[in-house]
Amino acid sequence: MSKKFVEAEIRDNKVVVFSKTYCPFCNMAKSALKDAGLENYKLIELDEHSMGAQIQDILYEITGARTVPRVFIGGKCVGGGTEVKDLQNSGQLVTILKECGAL
Repeated sequence: MSKKFVEAEIRDNKVVVFSKTYCPFCNMAKSALKDAGLENYKLIELDEHSMGAQIQDILYEITGARTVPRVFIGGKCVGGGTEVKDLQNSGQLVTILKECGAL
């Protein structure tokens, strides 16, 4: 597992969520994306991935945060669960998703 894998996932997918299945903030972000009308996106559950800890370390290098979720839209990290929910509540999430072609 290399930084190139993580960078390729971010580059090659309009929306990527690095998550953990049991994390309430991850569920918050996934719910906000669903509420915005996004059904299909790249979801990487770190607690089910053999290299989850290494991916989390790489996300820290890229974003400055090791916490999950790390949500990338259009190649840019928009934050975690609270930030994505705030974007949805303000109506900005749909706009961002449309701008990158995800919706």
